[in-house]
Amino acid sequence: MSTRELITRELDRMPEQDLDRLLAFMRSLKQAPGHDAMPALAAESSLAKDWLTPQEDAAWASL
Repeated sequence: MSTRELITRELDRMPEQDLDRLLAFMRSLKQAPGHDAMPALAAESSLAKDWLTPQEDAAWASL
C-alpha cells in the first residue's frame, strides 16, 4: 500500500474537528522556509490550548 493510500485511510478515520488542524499544518508545510520550522509549527496549535489560559498568564506575570 502506498503512502498516499495510507494517508487517505487515516483521513477517513479522523474526526471532523481534527481536519481543520490537519489542513492548517499541511498548508504550513508548503510555506515553511525549511524543515527546521516544522516541529515548532506542528506543536504550536496543540500547545496553544495550554499556553493561552489565564492560569498560564498568571504564572508568567511576575517575569
